[in-house]
Amino acid sequence: MSLAFKRVLLKLSGEALMGEDAFGINRTTIEEMVAGIAEVSGAGVEVAIVIGGGNIFRGVAPGAAGMDRATADYMGMLATIMNALALQDAMKRAGLVARVQSALRIDQVVEPYIRPKAMRHLEEGRVVIFAAGTGNPFFTTDTAAALRGAEIGAEIVLKATKVDGVYSADPKTHPDATRYKTITFDEAIAKRLQVMDATAFALCRDQRLPINVFSITKPGALMRVIQGADEGTLVHV
Repeated sequence: MSLAFKRVLLKLSGEALMGEDAFGINRTTIEEMVAGIAEVSGAGVEVAIVIGGGNIFRGVAPGAAGMDRATADYMGMLATIMNALALQDAMKRAGLVARVQSALRIDQVVEPYIRPKAMRHLEEGRVVIFAAGTGNPFFTTDTAAALRGAEIGAEIVLKATKVDGVYSADPKTHPDATRYKTITFDEAIAKRLQVMDATAFALCRDQRLPINVFSITKPGALMRVIQGADEGTLVHV
């Protein structure tokens, strides 16, 4: 099996865990995600994951209206820890060994984020789940994914979404929108394409860290990305 990447940073949104539910974690959905992760991990790929918390709480969501932004963001970080624990549990059931490292210290529950320890976990074949974003308010989990990806020396950031790539327009409202197979960072900026938030996107561009946006709901999509197939949209320098 030919693999295009040896170490990857997978960005999972909290919303992706909902499946067809209105909120929370859909058990079938999380099991399907874990099956895809187990497939690439079993092939020898070192997988690190940054997970969001939007299925439980988002600091910029309507539910946080009127709330102090920093407080709301910290609540969102706690939501990502809940998702990380659920993901770790699902991985354990699937036979994967996973470790959760949090940017906020909750030592009774998860490990603190320690870069050398995270690197060692990856080298020893464990999946590492990074929770609590960057540990700072006013930064998204997209930014956490770019930051952690750069820190651990990932070869690519894989942004798993419900859409199978980056389109010229919103495919839900523009049926004639076309998917980009590849696009440069500068082209994405010029076309005002919302690949990731601006801070995360700039960090990936500056670190020459490519991004692949793909649909996590498509069976086998993650493995096809790892093999370098035409899956999703590759954003590169």
